[in-house]
Amino acid sequence: MLKTFGLFALTALAEILGCWLPWLWLRQNASIWLLLPAALSLTAFAWLLSLHPTASGRVYAAYGGVYISAALLWLWRVVALNPAAGI
Repeated sequence: MLKTFGLFALTALAEILGCWLPWLWLRQNASIWLLLPAALSLTAFAWLLSLHPTASGRVYAAYGGVYISAALLWLWRVVALNPAAGI
């Protein structure tokens, strides 16, 4: 169970990072080189999805819960504590 949760958490982190870096490039005038790690992160996200135990509705519902929790933690840690990185 802990292994599965760790996989979900890693998948969520890869998805969030892969979406946040292009946002920084577009909205915060960050370096275009951020698109390279963003692409790698989204590639890792797709690969990590293929490692999940089964492709059933329950697994993706569980992943969705982990993703939402990770997104809220990301907002609290990265955006709220560092306003320059956020909205």
